[in-house]
Parts: sequence; C-alpha cells; structure tokens
Amino acid sequence: MNKNGLPQRAAAALTAKSPELTSQRVTIGLDGFVDEIVSVVDKRESADKFTRIPTLSVFANRIAQAAGKGTNAELVVTQVKLGGNGPIMANALAAFGTRVTYIGSLGYPTLHPAFEELARRAAVSSIAEPGHTDALEFDDGKLMLGKHTTLGDVNWQHLMERVGREKLFESFSASSLIGLQNWTMLPHMSDIWQHVLDEFCPKLPGRTKRTIFFDLADPEKRDPRDIQRAMGLVGKFQKYFETYLGLNEKESFEIGHVLGYDGPSKGEDAVRAVAKFIQKVIKISAVVVHPRAYAVTADGKDVVLVHGPFTPKPLISTGAGDHFNAGFCLGKLIGADNEIALQVGVGTSGYYVRTAKSPTAKDLAEFLRSL
Repeated sequence: MNKNGLPQRAAAALTAKSPELTSQRVTIGLDGFVDEIVSVVDKRESADKFTRIPTLSVFANRIAQAAGKGTNAELVVTQVKLGGNGPIMANALAAFGTRVTYIGSLGYPTLHPAFEELARRAAVSSIAEPGHTDALEFDDGKLMLGKHTTLGDVNWQHLMERVGREKLFESFSASSLIGLQNWTMLPHMSDIWQHVLDEFCPKLPGRTKRTIFFDLADPEKRDPRDIQRAMGLVGKFQKYFETYLGLNEKESFEIGHVLGYDGPSKGEDAVRAVAKFIQKVIKISAVVVHPRAYAVTADGKDVVLVHGPFTPKPLISTGAGDHFNAGFCLGKLIGADNEIALQVGVGTSGYYVRTAKSPTAKDLAEFLRSL
C-alpha cells in the first residue's frame, strides 16, 4: 500500500461517487485521428519474428548515423485504433460511465470504422475526415508522424452546418464538463474558441459546477503569437467555467517560455515553477502538468505534486496523456480536490499503459487500491 494512503482515498471517493456518473453529461471535441501503433524493427530473425528498437534515443542515433548516406527502417503496425486527443479522452470518459457527446473529425459524410466503438459508447457528430498518425513507440517515448490536411475542415462554419447551432448549444448547456482539445493540429481552433466565448458563453444557463478542460497537444510548431492568443482565450473562459489547462512536461516549458518564463527547466521543482508561472499569467482554476512519472497542479494558492504508478515498459504509450486528462476530469466530476483528481488521473493513465484498455470506474478503483 502507498505510504500516504492517497490512492486508497482516491479509490474510496471514486467508489462512493461512481453511481452518479451516469447522470453526468460531458461534451468533448474537436479532433479525430486514425492511429497506427508501430514498432521499428532492429533485427529481423524470420518472416514473423523480430526484435524492436527499444528506445527513441537508439533510433535517433541510427538516423543521425545515416546522414549523408541513407538508411532503411522497417515499420511493423501492431494496432490500428481511434486516435486524437479528443476521441481517446472521450472514449475513456465513456468507459467510466458518463454520458458523452463527441463532436469532431471522425469521417464525413461516413463515420470511419476506427470510431465505431466510440459511436456505440457515445453520441457522436462528425464534421470532417480524420487525420492519420503513425505512432512509433519506444520504451522511453514515442514519435508521432501525423497527416493533418483534413483537419482544416474543422471550423465554425462546418460546426454550424453539420452539427447545428441549436444542437451544439444544447450540448454545451447540458454538460458538466466540456473539453475542446488539440489546438495545435486544428488551425481554426482559436477562432472556434472565440465564437464559443462570444456566442455561447454569455447565454449558458447558471450552473455552479460546469468545468472546461483544454489540451493544446505539443504547440512547438505554432507561431508564438498564435500561442499567446490561444492562452489569452483560455483565460477568458474562466469567467464562465472552472477552467483547466493540461500540459505534458515538454509542452509546459514551451508555453511557459512564450509567456515569459525564464526559470529552470529540469526536475520536479522546475515543473512546479513553470506550472505556477503559467497559472499566474492566464489566471484560470489550475494548470495541470503531467510528466511521465508524476503530475502537478498549480491553482493560484497551492502547487500539488502526486507521483504515479510509473512503469518503464508500457504495453502502450500513445493515449496515456489523454487518459490522464480523462482521469483528472473524472476527479473533478466527482467533486474531488486537486490532489485526489491528480491521483485519479495518474491511476487512469497507469492502468491504460499496462493493459492498453480504458478502465471502468470499478477497474480504476480496484487498481488504485492495489497501489
């Protein structure tokens, strides 16, 4: 058992509140990808047997050594699955038992087969064709190779035409949680956020527990001015929602530096510092940062750190962050404080990377009790 008993307290809170989850409505969007999970061959022993390159650093070195010469890398697809920050998060929230509405790029006019399971678990509306990702997975990280052209069709005009203003507003109004994910890969997302702020937020009915969660998804390639605008928009949602921004470790320092952070960038203390800095600048309920082995929240009063059930050899890593986001938001849906919500988040991610499955609320509670 964990010495501080936090996982057990999180399990108890989840068990007590899980019967209420079926009454919780959530709306998630707006991306959608078909993910191919890929191993890179190191040595092939036969037609059906090979060893994989174990780490991203080894693969990077092999590529570097090929400069000026060329090389060949054999890719073996081990799984084809739904992908994208929004669909993975939505699928996880649906597995918990919440009533999920998903809006995004899942195939248009016909739903792509990769999203059929999500469509059975949730009410889905698709407005565009999905993107595609080759996710090269290693023991120490992953390389995501994306094809994003179709995501330009995710825009306010198509939301109005293919979902409809009334239906979209009803989903937002009825939901305890809204998640508008993957800003980096959706070129029109800032404009969509602006429309929501201008046209929907002032009309939302009063609700004391409405939450909104944002995940930018690796903004390195975006212009700093675009990032600054996005952060300004996220801050404006605080007037209408309990607002949370989720970042992985790399993303937290990218955002921090754009906003003026000039502190340390390595280690737990640095992650605490950058989370606190970002929250102070954009003034939202909390900034949530989730490195691989722990997670942090900074809410303007306290900075909380919770270590996770880290495993050095995950069965799957693509989608781990989205499962953390789903777990953290589950914590907020059951009324948990940041410490418990972080524990539920790292527990959800820990369960997923060990099993390649999204846990039910019961699965998660049992896993937390085992820690």
